[in-house]
Amino acid sequence: MQGKAEEYMLPCLNKKLLGVECPGCGMQRATVLVSKGEFQKAFTTFPPVYTTLLFLLAAVVHLWIRKKKSARLLLILAVINGLFVAIAYIVKMTK
Repeated sequence: MQGKAEEYMLPCLNKKLLGVECPGCGMQRATVLVSKGEFQKAFTTFPPVYTTLLFLLAAVVHLWIRKKKSARLLLILAVINGLFVAIAYIVKMTK
């Protein structure tokens, strides 16, 4: 049985229109799994879930404090997260 969050998930338009998953496919489901405490299943669903959540948390903190150091940290986290997303996508597409 699905919970409330699963009922409101957006479909991947890339997958729907082109038949190919996008680099972010699985992010919504993985985030819901993290919120339920199913950490291993979340990682299996979307491996960069934790780097993405860390990046989003850093973005919120940066918007709140607006310091040069937080902007640099945010940029570093964005690059790291982008690499994780790209690597996970490449691995997924080659399987």
